[in-house]
Amino acid sequence: MNALLRTKSIHQVMKQPSDGEGHHTGLKRVLGAKDLIALGIGAIIGAGIFATTGTAAAGGGGHLGAGPAITLSYILVAITCGFCALCYAEFASVIPIAGSAYTYAYVTLGELAAWIIGWDLILEYAVGNVAVAISWAGYFASFVRGFGIHISDKFMTATTVSLHEGHGFAMNLPALGIVLLMTVLLVRGVKESINFNNFVVLVKLAVLLFFVGLGFVYVEPSNWNNFAPNGWEGVRQAAAVVFFAYIGFDAVSTAAEETENPEKNLPIGMIGSLAICTVLYIVISLVMTGLAPWNLLGTADPMATALEIVQGRPGLSESSQKILGFSHFVVTIGALFSMTAVLLVFQLGQPRIFFSMARDGLLPKFFAAIHPVYQTPHVTTILTGVLVAVAAAFMDIAIVIDLCNIGTLFAFVIVCAAVLLLRYRDGRKSDSAVRPYNLSANITLLGAALLVVMGVMSPRLSTDQVTAIVCAPIALWVGLAYRGLPLASGRPFTAPFAPFTPMCGIFTCIYLMMQSPVTTWIRFFIWLAAGLVIYFVYGMKNSVLNHAEPEVSDIGFRSPSQDPEATSEL
Repeated sequence: MNALLRTKSIHQVMKQPSDGEGHHTGLKRVLGAKDLIALGIGAIIGAGIFATTGTAAAGGGGHLGAGPAITLSYILVAITCGFCALCYAEFASVIPIAGSAYTYAYVTLGELAAWIIGWDLILEYAVGNVAVAISWAGYFASFVRGFGIHISDKFMTATTVSLHEGHGFAMNLPALGIVLLMTVLLVRGVKESINFNNFVVLVKLAVLLFFVGLGFVYVEPSNWNNFAPNGWEGVRQAAAVVFFAYIGFDAVSTAAEETENPEKNLPIGMIGSLAICTVLYIVISLVMTGLAPWNLLGTADPMATALEIVQGRPGLSESSQKILGFSHFVVTIGALFSMTAVLLVFQLGQPRIFFSMARDGLLPKFFAAIHPVYQTPHVTTILTGVLVAVAAAFMDIAIVIDLCNIGTLFAFVIVCAAVLLLRYRDGRKSDSAVRPYNLSANITLLGAALLVVMGVMSPRLSTDQVTAIVCAPIALWVGLAYRGLPLASGRPFTAPFAPFTPMCGIFTCIYLMMQSPVTTWIRFFIWLAAGLVIYFVYGMKNSVLNHAEPEVSDIGFRSPSQDPEATSEL
C-alpha cells in the first residue's frame, strides 16, 4: 500500500535525471508567453466550434438543444475551465516540467493516482486526436471537391465501417496522412512546430472574424426570440457537448519544460488563451443562431449551414449571393487550419506525458529518449503519431468525443484536488501566524450546506442529486480543514480565493461529467482498468522511487529560480 501512495517531492520533480552518460534529460526552453497563448488557441479552437456547436444548439444524439442559449452553455463551460485553469496555472508555474496533471498528481496524491491520470490523459490527447483527424479528413474531401477532385469512398471510410456494411477493405487516407505529417514536424523541433502553429492560429482567427463580420450583416434578431427553447435542462446538456470545444487549454502545461520564465508565462498562456476563445465562442454562437433558426443547425458543419440558409433568403442581391457563396469556401479553409492546429498541439502534448512517465520508470526507459539533434522526445512522438494515424485510418470512433470529454474532466478534478491537498500539506508544515483561508473556508462550508439542500430537493438519482452526494462531503472536509490553516509557502502564482476556487472547479467538472450517458461511464472504467493492469505488471516494479535516495526536505512550492540545484539541472 505504501508503494501505491508514495509521492515525489517537488525537489525530485525539478531535478532531472541523466541518461546514463552524464547528459541531463531536460527539454530545451524556447517558448514565450505569445507562443503559449497561440499554443492554447491552437488547441482550443478546432473541431468543437466548427462541428459541435450546431448539434448542441439544435439537439440530437440523446440530448436537448439549447437554442440561442448555447451562449450560456459556453459561459458555463468557460467558468468550469476557468476554475481549472487557475489551478493548472498554479501548479505549472512552479513545477515547470513536462507531464501536466500526471506530474501534479505524483507530487500530491501518490504514484497510483499519477499513473491513473497519465493513462487517463491518453483519452484527451491521443484518442481525441483520432476524432479530430477523421473530422479533418472530411473537411479536406469537401475542400478538394471544390476543385473537381473527388476522393474515392474506399480512401475516406474507416475499415470497421466498411467491413460492417459489407463493402470490403477501406481506409481513411487523408486522416492517416495529416497525422504522419504533424508527427514529422514535431520530431524536427518544438520551436519549428510552434512557428507553424502561430501561423495557423492567425489564419483561423482571421477566418472566424470574417464569419462574425459577414454574419452580423445578415443576422435576423427574430431568430433569437425563442432564446432558451428547452430551458436550463437544454443549456446544461448542451454544455456537456460543447465542452469538447474547450479541450486543449491544459495542453499548454505539457510544454512547461520548454517554456522560458515559466512562473510568469504559463499562467498568461493558459488563462489568456481561454479568455480569448471564450469571447470568440460567445460571439460566433450568437451570430450563428442569428443567421438561421436554431433547429436547422444540427449538421456536421453548422457555420456553413447557416450561411447556406441565408443564401436561400428571397430578395438577396447578386453580389450578396456571390459573397455568401465564397464564404462557404472560406469557412472550410478555416476548419482545415483549425483542426490542423489541434492535431499539432495534441500530438505535442501526448508524447510528453509518456516521456514523463518513462522518466519515472512507469514505462520502459526508451520512451524517455531525447533526439540528439532536435532535442525532442522523438521516440514517444513517433510512437503516438503512428498509433493515432493507424487508428484514424482504420477505426470508426464516433463514441470517442464523449469518452474524451469525461476523461478530460476527470483530469481537471484531479488537478483541482491536488492544489487543495498540497496547499493543506504546506500549510500544516508552516509556522506562519497568517491565517488567510478563513473567509474562503467558511464560504466553502456554506457551499457544502447548499449541496446538501440540492441533494435533498433534487429528484432521486438525478444527475443533480448524484453530483450533490459526491461533492457535499468533499466541500465539508475542505472547509473544515482550511479553517485556521496557516499560510503555505510562497508561490509565483496562486489560484485566488482558495479553497473555494479549486472546490468550484471540482464541483463544476463533476456536474458536467454526470451529464454523460451510462455507456460512456462504462467505457471509461474499462479504460482505467486496462491501465491498472499495465501499472501493476510493469510500472509498480520499475518505478524510480523503488531506489532509495537521500531524504530531501520538501517545503512546498518553489520556482526554478528559488531552487539552485533544480535550476542547475534544467
